Amino acid sequence: MKNALLAAIFAAVCLLLYSGAALAHHGGGAYDQAHPVTMTGTVKEFHFIQPHPLIALEVKDDKGNVVEWSVEMTAPNHLVRYGWSGKKLKPGDEITVTGSPARNGLKVLNLRKISYTNGEVIPLGPPPEPGQ
Repeated sequence: MKNALLAAIFAAVCLLLYSGAALAHHGGGAYDQAHPVTMTGTVKEFHFIQPHPLIALEVKDDKGNVVEWSVEMTAPNHLVRYGWSGKKLKPGDEITVTGSPARNGLKVLNLRKISYTNGEVIPLGPPPEPGQ
């Protein structure tokens, strides 16, 4: 009986420890959600991969120098429902993105909105409710 109780406690502790890592992945703490950034640039590469598709975006800074940003998107299994595939963006496409920048100063953006520079919105999810 004592061994069964110890085994159950050990299993519960292990599950608790592993569940923390799973929840941490989806936390937004790494990004400054209070200060969204909007930038326009040129797609250098687009990787439609798990767990998050990535856009390598070349953006000009205040001095006119080209800086590369990594734009992280939501899961591909969500994006395919809204017309996304590995061919949605091509190198050379001009896009505008809005998202939350990394808190640690790296040039990483968690994407919230995306459009072509001609103003055509590229859907990331369901259309907003009226009035939003």
